[in-house]
Amino acid sequence: MEAALVAGIVLVVGIAVLLLARVPIAVAVGLSAFLAIAAVIGPEKASFVAAQRLFTGVNSFALLAIPFFILAGVLMNNGGIAGRLIDAAKVLVGRMPGSLAQTNVVANALFGSVSGAAVASAAAVGGVIGPRQAKEGYDRNFSAAVNVASAPAGMLIPPSNTLIVYSLVSSTSIATLFVAGYIPGILWAAACMLVVWLHVRRRPGTGDRERISLPTALTTLWRAVPSILMIVVVIGGILAGFFTPTESAAIAVVYCLFLGFAYRTIRVQDLPRIVLDATRTSSIVMLLVGVSTIMAWAMAFSGLPAAISEAMLGLTDSPTMIFIMIMVILLLVGTFMDPTPAILIFVPIFLPIVTELGVDPIHFGIMITFNLCLGTITPPVGNVLFVGAKIANLRVEPVIKSLIPFFVALVVMLFVVAFVPELSLWLPRLLGLSGS
Repeated sequence: MEAALVAGIVLVVGIAVLLLARVPIAVAVGLSAFLAIAAVIGPEKASFVAAQRLFTGVNSFALLAIPFFILAGVLMNNGGIAGRLIDAAKVLVGRMPGSLAQTNVVANALFGSVSGAAVASAAAVGGVIGPRQAKEGYDRNFSAAVNVASAPAGMLIPPSNTLIVYSLVSSTSIATLFVAGYIPGILWAAACMLVVWLHVRRRPGTGDRERISLPTALTTLWRAVPSILMIVVVIGGILAGFFTPTESAAIAVVYCLFLGFAYRTIRVQDLPRIVLDATRTSSIVMLLVGVSTIMAWAMAFSGLPAAISEAMLGLTDSPTMIFIMIMVILLLVGTFMDPTPAILIFVPIFLPIVTELGVDPIHFGIMITFNLCLGTITPPVGNVLFVGAKIANLRVEPVIKSLIPFFVALVVMLFVVAFVPELSLWLPRLLGLSGS
């Protein structure tokens, strides 16, 4: 018992100190976990345990989906797909007040649904539509805020690397999580569109409706069909049982490569740079997954998850209050930690608590992903916030001010998604998908 207590203290204190010292999170988690194990069984044995757990953590066929989807996203960024999706989004919402801002939201949702990367969406869509909004007289800070707020919708709408990581940690079905993410992802985009509508309504003359002729609309949508078709190929193939999520990720890469060559936006000489970009991102994610398995072993040995569970259940026996406590903790965690490491660290702690309360693991996965997506648009770490501001050539502070109404609306939508489980579970049940 004393040894387990020592391991838990070393683990928690080590991670906290190293994060405060701005050590990279993968190093902080891995080193703290190793020291926690070494404090109990000695450095030599700890080295063997850490190496074994590291290898076991990344030795997964399902994990191959992550680098493949990341590569597909990079190919989309370089393949001219963003422009076609923006044009398609403009046709769909061009008659709404604030048409260009609404187009930004829908385009981010569409781009996210074929790339699953919020940062990629913010960069690709914001880089194309930002100058158009400035030309139409939109406030630049508001335009950047629209782009930043709507980009994370793609982390909920499949394919989503964040949901893949959650499925591995929680032993839930990737296909079921993918389907469960559709309605919450659409609700994220809808919340952003509502804020845009209210903003434009208070400022008459901002972002007039744009009338698009029927022939132009049909032509624009036809040009975007090959890009949107990837959603059908990837998700449809998984649901129909033609291939696994990992195989669908490989097919997505081939499909994006084909489109890039067909659109003549990707050349053979571009491929080494594209692969290198994808490799850099993939290596970070895979290292995080690997070191998290070392930490998971240390946590299980120390009994930390069980201790936290007992402490929370000892404070209150109300499932609603415990659920709110978890949501608030995750909101705070998301402000200084990216979604992937946050899921790897906190799901093993909180999942046993919520399942004891009768919460479906699929519903919890969508809730925690929605929650942590909010962290990507908030300082001090929010990578989507900083990328969106950089793309718009603006300082972060005024963008944050314009972002506040979006954040409030999204927090309200978070509580709706959290306390209405059917929003996450209805579609998987309709399609006959199980959670495991």
